[in-house]
Amino acid sequence: MANFTPLSAAIGGALIGLSSVLLMLLTGRIAGISGIFGGLLNPGTGDKAWRLAFIAGLILAPPLAGWIGYGMPTPELPASWTVIIAAGLLVGFGSRMGDGCTSGHGICGIARLSVRSIVATVIFMLTAILTVALTRHGFGG
Repeated sequence: MANFTPLSAAIGGALIGLSSVLLMLLTGRIAGISGIFGGLLNPGTGDKAWRLAFIAGLILAPPLAGWIGYGMPTPELPASWTVIIAAGLLVGFGSRMGDGCTSGHGICGIARLSVRSIVATVIFMLTAILTVALTRHGFGG
Protein backbone atom coordinates (compact mmCIF):
# COMPACT_ATOMS: atom_id res chain seq x y z
CA MET A 1 0.00 0.00 0.00
CA ALA A 2 1.81 3.11 -1.22
CA ASN A 3 -0.41 5.72 0.41
CA PHE A 4 -0.54 4.40 4.00
CA THR A 5 -0.93 7.43 6.27
CA PRO A 6 -2.45 6.28 9.57
CA LEU A 7 -1.77 9.50 11.48
CA SER A 8 -3.44 11.82 8.96
CA ALA A 9 -6.28 9.29 8.57
CA ALA A 10 -6.83 9.25 12.35
CA ILE A 11 -6.77 13.04 12.53
CA GLY A 12 -9.18 13.30 9.60
CA GLY A 13 -11.52 10.74 11.17
CA ALA A 14 -11.45 12.59 14.48
CA LEU A 15 -12.26 15.87 12.74
CA ILE A 16 -15.17 14.27 10.86
CA GLY A 17 -16.50 12.83 14.12
CA LEU A 18 -16.08 16.15 15.92
CA SER A 19 -17.85 18.08 13.16
CA SER A 20 -20.72 15.56 13.16
CA VAL A 21 -21.13 15.85 16.93
CA LEU A 22 -21.01 19.65 16.79
CA LEU A 23 -23.61 19.76 14.00
CA MET A 24 -25.89 17.49 16.04
CA LEU A 25 -25.37 19.44 19.28
CA LEU A 26 -25.69 22.91 17.78
CA THR A 27 -28.43 22.37 15.19
CA GLY A 28 -29.98 18.99 15.96
CA ARG A 29 -29.15 17.92 12.40
CA ILE A 30 -27.42 14.78 11.15
CA ALA A 31 -24.31 15.23 8.98
CA GLY A 32 -25.63 13.17 6.07
CA ILE A 33 -24.52 14.67 2.78
CA SER A 34 -27.53 13.46 0.79
CA GLY A 35 -29.96 14.99 3.28
CA ILE A 36 -28.03 18.25 3.50
CA PHE A 37 -27.77 18.57 -0.28
CA GLY A 38 -31.38 17.44 -0.76
CA GLY A 39 -32.48 20.23 1.57
CA LEU A 40 -30.73 22.74 -0.69
CA LEU A 41 -32.72 21.49 -3.68
CA ASN A 42 -36.06 21.49 -1.84
CA PRO A 43 -37.74 24.91 -2.22
CA GLY A 44 -39.72 24.33 0.98
CA THR A 45 -36.62 24.11 3.18
CA GLY A 46 -35.97 27.34 5.02
CA ASP A 47 -32.57 26.58 6.57
CA LYS A 48 -30.41 26.88 3.47
CA ALA A 49 -27.51 28.97 4.87
CA TRP A 50 -25.87 26.26 6.98
CA ARG A 51 -26.51 23.67 4.26
CA LEU A 52 -24.81 25.86 1.68
CA ALA A 53 -21.87 26.49 4.03
CA PHE A 54 -21.52 22.75 4.66
CA ILE A 55 -21.52 21.84 0.95
CA ALA A 56 -19.21 24.77 0.11
CA GLY A 57 -16.79 23.50 2.76
CA LEU A 58 -16.76 20.06 1.16
CA ILE A 59 -16.02 21.52 -2.25
CA LEU A 60 -13.53 24.19 -1.20
CA ALA A 61 -11.49 22.24 1.39
CA PRO A 62 -9.31 20.29 -1.10
CA PRO A 63 -8.27 23.31 -3.20
CA LEU A 64 -7.62 25.33 -0.03
CA ALA A 65 -5.46 22.50 1.35
CA GLY A 66 -3.48 22.50 -1.89
CA TRP A 67 -3.14 26.26 -1.75
CA ILE A 68 -1.60 26.18 1.73
CA GLY A 69 0.91 23.55 0.62
CA TYR A 70 -0.67 20.20 1.40
CA GLY A 71 0.22 17.99 -1.56
CA MET A 72 -2.70 16.16 -3.08
CA PRO A 73 -2.52 13.38 -5.65
CA THR A 74 -4.39 13.74 -8.91
CA PRO A 75 -7.46 11.50 -8.78
CA GLU A 76 -7.48 8.51 -11.09
CA LEU A 77 -10.80 8.44 -12.89
CA PRO A 78 -12.13 5.78 -15.25
CA ALA A 79 -11.47 6.53 -18.88
CA SER A 80 -15.17 6.58 -19.69
CA TRP A 81 -17.46 9.47 -18.76
CA THR A 82 -20.32 6.99 -19.16
CA VAL A 83 -18.97 4.99 -16.21
CA ILE A 84 -18.58 8.14 -14.10
CA ILE A 85 -22.12 9.34 -14.86
CA ALA A 86 -23.64 5.89 -14.32
CA ALA A 87 -21.80 5.53 -10.99
CA GLY A 88 -23.01 8.95 -9.84
CA LEU A 89 -26.60 8.12 -10.74
CA LEU A 90 -26.39 4.75 -8.96
CA VAL A 91 -25.00 6.40 -5.82
CA GLY A 92 -27.78 9.00 -5.86
CA PHE A 93 -30.45 6.36 -6.45
CA GLY A 94 -29.02 4.17 -3.68
CA SER A 95 -28.94 7.10 -1.27
CA ARG A 96 -32.61 7.78 -1.89
CA MET A 97 -33.54 4.08 -1.56
CA GLY A 98 -31.56 3.75 1.69
CA ASP A 99 -32.98 6.95 3.17
CA GLY A 100 -29.48 8.34 3.51
CA CYS A 101 -25.90 8.03 2.40
CA THR A 102 -22.74 6.51 3.80
CA SER A 103 -21.95 9.63 5.82
CA GLY A 104 -25.36 9.84 7.47
CA HIS A 105 -25.68 6.13 8.19
CA GLY A 106 -22.01 5.30 8.70
CA ILE A 107 -20.95 8.20 10.87
CA CYS A 108 -24.05 9.52 12.59
CA GLY A 109 -26.34 6.49 12.49
CA ILE A 110 -23.82 4.05 13.92
CA ALA A 111 -22.88 6.58 16.62
CA ARG A 112 -26.56 6.70 17.59
CA LEU A 113 -26.67 2.86 17.60
CA SER A 114 -29.35 2.85 14.91
CA VAL A 115 -29.90 -0.75 13.76
CA ARG A 116 -31.10 0.51 10.38
CA SER A 117 -27.88 2.48 9.93
CA ILE A 118 -25.68 -0.40 11.04
CA VAL A 119 -27.36 -2.71 8.52
CA ALA A 120 -27.14 -0.07 5.79
CA THR A 121 -23.42 0.49 6.48
CA VAL A 122 -22.68 -3.24 6.37
CA ILE A 123 -24.47 -3.41 3.01
CA PHE A 124 -22.53 -0.35 1.75
CA MET A 125 -19.22 -1.96 2.75
CA LEU A 126 -20.03 -5.39 1.29
CA THR A 127 -21.13 -3.76 -1.97
CA ALA A 128 -17.91 -1.73 -2.11
CA ILE A 129 -15.80 -4.85 -1.49
CA LEU A 130 -17.68 -6.74 -4.20
CA THR A 131 -17.36 -3.84 -6.63
CA VAL A 132 -13.60 -3.58 -6.13
CA ALA A 133 -13.20 -7.34 -6.42
CA LEU A 134 -15.13 -7.41 -9.69
CA THR A 135 -13.55 -4.34 -11.27
CA ARG A 136 -9.97 -5.14 -10.22
CA HIS A 137 -9.99 -8.92 -10.52
CA GLY A 138 -13.07 -9.75 -12.58
CA PHE A 139 -14.20 -8.00 -15.71
CA GLY A 140 -12.30 -4.74 -15.11
CA GLY A 141 -8.88 -6.20 -15.52
